[in-house]
Amino acid sequence: MKSLKYLFLGLSLLAINFSNAQVNVNVNIGTPPLWGPVGYNDARYYYLPDLQTYYDVNTSNYIYINNGKWIRARTLPSVYRNYDLYNEYKVVLTDYRGNSPYDNFKTHKVKYAKGYKGKPQKTIGQKPGNGNNKQGHDNGNHGNGNSKGNNGKGNGKH
Repeated sequence: MKSLKYLFLGLSLLAINFSNAQVNVNVNIGTPPLWGPVGYNDARYYYLPDLQTYYDVNTSNYIYINNGKWIRARTLPSVYRNYDLYNEYKVVLTDYRGNSPYDNFKTHKVKYAKGYKGKPQKTIGQKPGNGNNKQGHDNGNHGNGNSKGNNGKGNGKH
């Protein structure tokens, strides 16, 4: 009986030794959209002053007010469907953590009023069009990172 206890104890210790707890932390950082500014791959949110809208890089969602409530959507409201995000100034929120950048909307709205332009920005990708980055229409499907005809070099000027 004693040997059975020792055998059980030995197997238990052996099982504990082999079952080291492993913690795997996987941070899924989204891919910035091609219209996003170069040099901010770690940023989660952009604020678009002219649209008073946020963009969540991790989820590829726009965050904007609709009927007095903040909503998240894959596309911009139809009123902005032809808006050129390649030429829109993007305020990169590098100091914000959390899921509600609009908690600071009153400050952002004043600090980055419509028409705000900071330092010149280049976009990650070229604006889709006829190859010269001056033509073409924006179809409103932003943030999916699957636009065609981009070579990773931007020439967006602000």
